[in-house]
Amino acid sequence: MLTDSQIIVRLVLSVILSGLIGFERQLHKRNAGLRTHILVALGSCLIMLTSIYVFDIYKDIAKADPARIAAGVITGIGFLGAGTIIRDREGVRGLTTAASLWVVAGIGLAAGCGFLNASVYATVLALIVLFFLRYFESIVFNDDNDKQH
Repeated sequence: MLTDSQIIVRLVLSVILSGLIGFERQLHKRNAGLRTHILVALGSCLIMLTSIYVFDIYKDIAKADPARIAAGVITGIGFLGAGTIIRDREGVRGLTTAASLWVVAGIGLAAGCGFLNASVYATVLALIVLFFLRYFESIVFNDDNDKQH
């Protein structure tokens, strides 16, 4: 069984890491910003913690697979992400935000199951993609990125 301090560390870490990504989205005035990203990761972390808890309770009684609930999270986040994608005359908007929601769900799941290093590394890489590749794309493709996000 997980201790209360382990649970708190995992939940708080998921909030902090996803908050960094949500902050970037908020800076660029995206619909799914700071609070949305935090809530997705926090919910994912809680679901993973619940999966581990259920597995611990029933491991000697019945066959349980903690990954099954996590798989449901990834499917469900697809629906949330689809809601952020908008098609208009200028093209499609919201794809990057949808992808970042999917990533923070993974970060929450990783933090929830105790894979803390991977959750931190994924956050750093996601921030590099969101902050720095935006400028790289604008230089290389000589394009206004706001039309694509």
